[in-house]
Amino acid sequence: MKDGVNGVALAVFIFFFLVVTVMGFVASRWRRAENANNLDEWGLGGRSFGTWVTWFLLGGDLYTAYTFVAVPAAIYAGGAAGFFAVPYTILCYPLVFTFLPRLWSVSHKHGYVTSSDFVRGRFGSKGLSLALALTGILATMPYIALQLVGIQAVLDVMGVGGGSNWFMKDLPLLIAFGVLAAYTYSSGLRAPALIAFVKDALIYIVIIVAIVYIPIKLGGFDDIFAKAGGAFAVENPATGKPRGSLVTGPDAQWAYATLALGSAMALFLYPHSVTAVLSSRSRNVIRRNTTILPLYSLMLGLLAILGFMALAAGVKVKNGQLAIPQLFENMFPDWFTGVAFAAIGIGALVPAAIMSIAAANLFTRNIYKDFIKPDATPEHEAKVSKLSSLLVKVGALAFVLTMDKTVAINFQLLGGIWILQTVPALVGGLFTRWCHRWALLGGWAAGMIYGTWRAYDTPSATQDHFGNTNLIPLIGEKGYIGLTAFVLNVIVVIVLTFVLRKLGAPDGVDQTKASDYTADAGDPGVVEKLPAATAGAPGGH
Repeated sequence: MKDGVNGVALAVFIFFFLVVTVMGFVASRWRRAENANNLDEWGLGGRSFGTWVTWFLLGGDLYTAYTFVAVPAAIYAGGAAGFFAVPYTILCYPLVFTFLPRLWSVSHKHGYVTSSDFVRGRFGSKGLSLALALTGILATMPYIALQLVGIQAVLDVMGVGGGSNWFMKDLPLLIAFGVLAAYTYSSGLRAPALIAFVKDALIYIVIIVAIVYIPIKLGGFDDIFAKAGGAFAVENPATGKPRGSLVTGPDAQWAYATLALGSAMALFLYPHSVTAVLSSRSRNVIRRNTTILPLYSLMLGLLAILGFMALAAGVKVKNGQLAIPQLFENMFPDWFTGVAFAAIGIGALVPAAIMSIAAANLFTRNIYKDFIKPDATPEHEAKVSKLSSLLVKVGALAFVLTMDKTVAINFQLLGGIWILQTVPALVGGLFTRWCHRWALLGGWAAGMIYGTWRAYDTPSATQDHFGNTNLIPLIGEKGYIGLTAFVLNVIVVIVLTFVLRKLGAPDGVDQTKASDYTADAGDPGVVEKLPAATAGAPGGH
């Protein structure tokens, strides 16, 4: 790490930060509706985004600063096992092609703003809707915190925010947080949608330059892989085993495959993913995006190789999350280091904004309106959601400033396990209503309890708790805890459904019909703007 503050890099970083700040506030006037005081406008951008805006928004939403830092950091720390992130982003698109258009259609037909809105309408159960809303909020909070961790990593490497005074140390992060909160409150989803263009352009430029320029400086890919292989072969004193490997060994194949599959199933169920999907203007926009979003997987594969480059370049950091920012500072001229750091920093602001909006929408629609103020007007909903988004960001900032970073990482790992437990109700509900609402709630509880318990009880490579993989019951191979919990969830749902139907337990009222799941914008009866009465539709417990 260079001594002192990297002034040139910092100046370039501040320039791009100011550009996106201006764009964030200007976005409030972009595609502005006559009445912006409802969740359709503030929380979903008026449901007006076309193919390319949606592509950039989803890319900015799913491929975050934490992705930029953590994926190559995983390669840097342990080798090829970290590449699981590449196949899972490939696997997810055929999966989501089958259900996202249906979710978009039924949501536009009935004016649903969140996935929990759909579950309440489909199964007539506010209790099940509440369970999914709480799951989404819990999974999203630490995810936002990790975006702030990404910004903090960049600031650390640039030499900003040092010193013993806690306020001066965290002041740059507080400023970034304040700006993010202000333009999100002002512009809603339009802000990250507009900024995503800059964010993705910067990331593509940085990765293309890095994948060409750094190998030239390091003597080519042959030398990079040879040096990385040598670094992985060094024995870890703590474990007595090699640090990692260039190729995943036979013992890790079940863990690799199940982690990839489970992550692929969960990716588009996160609230921020659903929010970006529902903001698009037509069903075909979603279908087209599932075919072009894999371009980001190509970018992710190139990004992952940076982990090998960091090893070959001799980067030494105590915190693996700093490996790639440090590689950039060591390899690039100062001005381009600033561009790379700006890409990471802006790559944190876009998803953090979307995540806070998505969590706020869940709170407003599925907690506040359903249980506290059922007669809330659309204008009141928008106000509550804006305030909630600020509180969500404050909570995420508290994670970063007051707790060990591993706390946020642990909860983010749990987030994937938890989100998988929403699959039977959300994805299953898009195709069938055979599962009983109480059985879905029971399966959700079983999966949440088992997954949380096993994750807590399983050591990771660096700590005693919150590992990702554990022995799969009956099979006996190491596999992803979230997928095991999901299988348990499904078994409980099926068994309880048979029992409850045998006992004659009452079903809730289904507000949807078959044609709702294939409806498109402009079809008769499709709700284009959220009516005041939609969110207050009756549903059972």
